[in-house]
Amino acid sequence: MRFFVSLLFLILSASTFAAPKADLWPYWQQYATSNSQKVDHSRWQRLLDKYLVVQPQQTLFRYSRVSDSDKYELDRYLRDLTKINPHQLGRNEQFAYWVNLYNAQTVKMILDEYPVSSITKLGGIFSFGPWDEQVLTVNGKPLSLNDIEHRILRPIWRDPRIHYVVNCASLGCPDLQPEAFTASNTERLLEKSATRFINSRKGVNPQGSKTQLSSIYEWYGSDFGNQSQLQKHINQYRQGASITLGNVSYDYNWSLNEAK
Repeated sequence: MRFFVSLLFLILSASTFAAPKADLWPYWQQYATSNSQKVDHSRWQRLLDKYLVVQPQQTLFRYSRVSDSDKYELDRYLRDLTKINPHQLGRNEQFAYWVNLYNAQTVKMILDEYPVSSITKLGGIFSFGPWDEQVLTVNGKPLSLNDIEHRILRPIWRDPRIHYVVNCASLGCPDLQPEAFTASNTERLLEKSATRFINSRKGVNPQGSKTQLSSIYEWYGSDFGNQSQLQKHINQYRQGASITLGNVSYDYNWSLNEAK
């Protein structure tokens, strides 16, 4: 029986994982026309300063080192965020709010189940990860991570760089940035995140006449356009020789982005 369950999980993991489409949740479109209200992300920044390790090709998180007091601080930060009405924030403040909420909640979910080898091990027995679980409530609306990414961020902002800043706690994922997002640094961090990912081997890895791309470009192809548009996007951020997308393969590493 155990063998059957394991085999079924492997089949589901390999064949049924499909990235959700952008599907606007109209309720979250409202925003404040003035940018008077600011959100405090200092608690999240302190955790990043303390536990995020920046390496040349990867940022890693010291999950095993997080103290009980810092877990409490993370919980408190998330509780504070969920008490905020995003409708009362300006557009840039909203973007930073949703990205930080997504990333901080992802770290919390790993910490709650740690030790774990991959975020895909979280969720129900027939689930490939926890992304559909309603883990947050904002304005009385239960939210999953997929709601934040695919029903709020992608359809409202319509910016492919969003894929570079929401982190899924995996080695194949674009890096968790060492800076918390704010209304004032969002554009800079979007550009930095795109540049870092595209110039990493996990993002774009030329191999002679072939090019290995992150599966992100396959899963979310509609956000990046056709092959010509994707090639232009990649070369916009590529440092060194431009690439031509001809013979392309895709890869993604779901192992935990953990600093040992």
